[in-house]
Amino acid sequence: MAKRNLRRSDDPARPCPCGHGPAYRDCCGPMHQGVTSAATAEALMRSRFSAYAVGDTSYLLRTWHPATRPGRLTLDAQQRWTRLEILDTGRGGLFDTTGTVEFRAHYRDRGQPGMLHERSRFQRADGQWVYVDGTLSD
Repeated sequence: MAKRNLRRSDDPARPCPCGHGPAYRDCCGPMHQGVTSAATAEALMRSRFSAYAVGDTSYLLRTWHPATRPGRLTLDAQQRWTRLEILDTGRGGLFDTTGTVEFRAHYRDRGQPGMLHERSRFQRADGQWVYVDGTLSD
């Protein structure tokens, strides 16, 4: 497995960036390490946000649908993902094969606050949830 490029300390007891679990090691960390996989589209969305926050590009690529996955991914070292808001979900449950998650992802870029508002599409591929694509909103 490729080494993760963590932007924060390697303290596994730190709060999870996704805001859902109490500690990274008990929330998104096991998914990033390949120990567990996301049970729902929302869980995958949360784990992908956390991967952006900690700089885990290998996880992001691994959880991207093969048809839409870029050849490589480079994260901006000046951009810090700070907070995730889940606004809506459609399907994406334990027995679904597709789902959507609308969210707002907050960040700081070169000291300035910003926000990304997207409705993402997810699909099961080989039994695992993957990110397909998204539509940005204002």
